[in-house]
Amino acid sequence: TAAVKHPDLSGVYNFGGGGAPARGGAAPAGPELKPGKESYRVNRGPQDSGGTSDCMPLAGPAAYGVPYQFQIIQNDNYVVIFHEYPGTFRIVPINGVHPVDPDPTWLGDSVGKWDGDTLVVDAIGFNTRTELNGFKHSENLHIIERFRRPTPEALEWEATLEDPEVFVRPWTVKRTFALRPDLKKIDEFVCENNRDYSVFFGK
Repeated sequence: TAAVKHPDLSGVYNFGGGGAPARGGAAPAGPELKPGKESYRVNRGPQDSGGTSDCMPLAGPAAYGVPYQFQIIQNDNYVVIFHEYPGTFRIVPINGVHPVDPDPTWLGDSVGKWDGDTLVVDAIGFNTRTELNGFKHSENLHIIERFRRPTPEALEWEATLEDPEVFVRPWTVKRTFALRPDLKKIDEFVCENNRDYSVFFGK
């Protein structure tokens, strides 16, 4: 029998994409903390330079929200996702298996499988140093992403996030990213994170 031909997701895509409304036109529901988990809320003081100023890796929706392109390269066995900012990548084996007890990392451990024309990426094994919509999370964070290319010019992305230790229920984020046919690759990004940000606050 002939091998199944899957859509090619390869390309450079614009950042942003916006959030898709939930059914009925309502705004999509975000994370809701469980009672007693208020310590997981991120509270930034007046001298906090923001969640991306340290150039550390970004997980989940935050990785697609910064004003830099990202690139996907695909073959039969792997899909690789490169983020220009902050110069991170994820190697996603197709039909792979998670380690039994993965060491926690910034971007987690990802495996993928095809569901028709949709690439489904399952990610676990995150450390606790990234943020989700203004909240911290535990090592139980679990993200399921769905990548689909409805037209040659666009990539649809949907992520369902859950952390039963911290949040009341899972929530879903949806975005559509435009292909950048004028770009063959993303650029190098180097973060010289050694400046004293206090000068920006008059100190």
